[in-house]
Amino acid sequence: MKIILKNIEKEGYLPNIDSYITQGGYKALKQALKMNPEKILSEIKKSKLVGRGGAAFPTGLKWEFASKSKEFPKYVVCNADEGEPGTFKDSLILKKDPHLLIEAMIICGFTIGAEKGFIYIRGEYFQAYEILQKAIDEAQRYNLLGENILASGFSFEIDLYRGAGAYVCGEETALLDSLEGKRGQSRVKPPFPTFVGFNNKPTVLNNVETFANIPEIILKGGEWFSQIGSELSPGTKLYCLSGDVNTPGVYEIPTGISLRELIEKYGNGVQGRLKAILPGGVSSSLLTSRDLDVAMDYHSIKKAGSMLGSAAVIVINDTHCMVDLAKRCAEFFDYESCGKCTPCREGTKRTKEILTNITKGAGEASDLSLLKELQEVMFDTSRCGLGQSALNAVRSSLEKFPEEFTEHVLERNVDWVFVPQSKDFQNDRIS
Repeated sequence: MKIILKNIEKEGYLPNIDSYITQGGYKALKQALKMNPEKILSEIKKSKLVGRGGAAFPTGLKWEFASKSKEFPKYVVCNADEGEPGTFKDSLILKKDPHLLIEAMIICGFTIGAEKGFIYIRGEYFQAYEILQKAIDEAQRYNLLGENILASGFSFEIDLYRGAGAYVCGEETALLDSLEGKRGQSRVKPPFPTFVGFNNKPTVLNNVETFANIPEIILKGGEWFSQIGSELSPGTKLYCLSGDVNTPGVYEIPTGISLRELIEKYGNGVQGRLKAILPGGVSSSLLTSRDLDVAMDYHSIKKAGSMLGSAAVIVINDTHCMVDLAKRCAEFFDYESCGKCTPCREGTKRTKEILTNITKGAGEASDLSLLKELQEVMFDTSRCGLGQSALNAVRSSLEKFPEEFTEHVLERNVDWVFVPQSKDFQNDRIS
């Protein structure tokens, strides 16, 4: 079942408009332009498509809010600022099938009554930027962008905007501030961007993968899409599998596949013994071998105590020290915190200091309880998702591998590697 990668995986397919049209590209746009916007919204709501950027908010509901707003102008914004460590799915779409995104954004603009769209692309994606700009120019030459698209009376244009390497701009309100020329820092919500977004006007903001599902939903219907994969978050999902697996890569699979099958069948097993998994990148909490049969959809992963996020599935084997992993995650979030709110600014800094001391053999037993307290305070009081999730990996490492932290603190170990002793752990191997 391929929805997003159906073109990319065909031999000889090129990221240009001729290849895209040959494979049926822009048929969904032509069909949408003949539909009532309310009918389009109905199909998207029937599909039960939820945002693939991490928040998993119902896409149809988001579009409906913006569509019903009486404020004008309205905007369509694509979040292509793919910054979560372990995530590399959106860049694949941008480089291999850019017209899929462009077609979806035009359909969104028509549905909500917007005539302007922006693609906020990660600053380091130099090749993707060039390919995407070329695709936009091609669409304009074919009268698929610009004035009076296909003689429909509807006009829409798309501008590319480069980010500057700030992880926090993956958060939608920080992205909007950056798009407006301000420093990328989160806004207080509510109001939400669907009502008060770019330039304080109604804005639909979805990520690349979410948009990429739209053309197929228009062509085949929301009911068809809703029957694929998990009932609670249907469709296919792009899983970015990396870490200690034999075959890392991007895999499009119906939601509901088990974590075990993802690793065994698609990743061809673990290199060494499995120790832990981060199912949604470094923002998520660790899962272990006991969670291998969990379904890889948003609801099931949340119920298991973690989050799917952008599905950056990082597999960790038993050669890695979890204290070191926690420290590396803390260093990342300390560097990427925008500093606007005190809990995140000070909490990430303090966490990094504590974990650095522990790895140097200078930690105290009281540091372990302090780390838990920091995570609780940051989760409850941080301004945006960065601070709320920054210590998920730290807290779950501490809870699921307490003996490793205790060894560091009590025995003052520095150059320390954990050797599993429990019988259960020996049975955790996946081949």
